[in-house]
Amino acid sequence: MIHVAVEVCRPGSILVVAPTSPCTDAYIGELLATSLRAHGVRGAVIDAGCRDVRFLTEMKFPVWSRGASSQGTVKSTLGSVNVGVVCAGAFIEAGDVIVADDDGVVVVKRSAAHEVAAASEQRLRKEEATRERLARGELGLDIYGLRAKIKELGLEYV
Repeated sequence: MIHVAVEVCRPGSILVVAPTSPCTDAYIGELLATSLRAHGVRGAVIDAGCRDVRFLTEMKFPVWSRGASSQGTVKSTLGSVNVGVVCAGAFIEAGDVIVADDDGVVVVKRSAAHEVAAASEQRLRKEEATRERLARGELGLDIYGLRAKIKELGLEYV
């Protein structure tokens, strides 16, 4: 069914895969990633395992999974494509926005995408300003107004 999903994916998509029962077997490896990349897919989120991690890293095809496994899956079971799934506890529907990096994965509902993007841009600007202040030597204690809080909690410098 993942091969069916490759055909359905649009350029820029993130493929999200959730098995129908708990599984740690590898759903994606180098060969499938090669096919996904050729069809413009930007990465994959798998609620199971992946294989060929070294090759995926070398080819710079990002896959977020529960782990790595050398055990592949069978190709004899039908499943569903382009339906809502629960992946790692999050309900995801086709068209939702997936944002993923080294810190993890977040799902943004399609209906909230513009609002979340605007809030994210604002957060980035705020963090950049804070980063500049920290780089100039200001303390987080002062920037975040933490002195009163730690005094209230009873912290004493020794």
